Amino acid sequence: MKNMLNFKNFSAEELMGILELALDMKKNPEKYADSLKGKKLYSLFEKTSTRTFLSFATGITELGGSYFNQLWEDSNFVLGEPVSEIKYVCRNVDIIMARLVKNETVELFGENVTVPFINGCDSSFHPCQILADALTILEKFGSLNVKLLFIGAKNNVFNSLVEFFAKMKMGTIYGLTPLVNNTACGPDFYEEAKATGHYVELDPTMSMEEAKAYVKDMDILYTDTWVDMEFFNNPAYKQQKEETLAKMMPYQINDELLEGSKAIVFHDMPMHVGFEISESVEKKHLDTILDEAENRRHAEKAVMYTLIKNYN
Repeated sequence: MKNMLNFKNFSAEELMGILELALDMKKNPEKYADSLKGKKLYSLFEKTSTRTFLSFATGITELGGSYFNQLWEDSNFVLGEPVSEIKYVCRNVDIIMARLVKNETVELFGENVTVPFINGCDSSFHPCQILADALTILEKFGSLNVKLLFIGAKNNVFNSLVEFFAKMKMGTIYGLTPLVNNTACGPDFYEEAKATGHYVELDPTMSMEEAKAYVKDMDILYTDTWVDMEFFNNPAYKQQKEETLAKMMPYQINDELLEGSKAIVFHDMPMHVGFEISESVEKKHLDTILDEAENRRHAEKAVMYTLIKNYN
């Protein structure tokens, strides 16, 4: 049995196989309409969600299976000993996906499940989002050999992008990350990725003129929200939010930054338009961003199929 907590336990060949399967599933959905017939997905949400819920729910349905969704606060995971709860859930379903706050909780699931488990997002990693991004890159460029500049915070999305490019040894991710979120990736995570030559960490104090020079050489410009979604409208985080926004506004992806660049823009959504991305750039690149979001469904179908059929 194999889980997807991150990309650590997957080879480059296995990940490319998932992407190739996702491409085929997207092109030929009827071919896979009954491929997971009778299989049951349990999805658990501690964090808010639109894309993760909808993509997994529609994805398993399109493969002939069914899903059972539960909010963390409505479950007994909030009450007592979690390991027995995990093992009980496994008695009833064929695969589990959980979108959780802490990476430690994801690791706990990974250590105790008896059916395949997928990390639907945690504080450290967001593997399914990055598989959707990679699928979009393949569709747009025909290859993963692209130059991608991520501007924003070192967060779960950034970490999984770094992990993916370092693992695949194709293409290069450049990180301009003045803001560092509290993520648990291990002390050597970034240094090991740099050593592959497929992750380049840019000086976050560079001038915007220097940043523009990099932007002109990129195929993809990627940004994400600067403030975690669950904190954005929380009054308790008002001061921290204001300080973060003030620090990051010079790094907004806008027309001025993109001047002279042919790069397409990625955003994993939801977007805070007017903050990390300007309204004009959002409108210009919205179709690409929606392609990226739709591909969550196709990538996740391939992940579920692969974990259930190949590793169970």
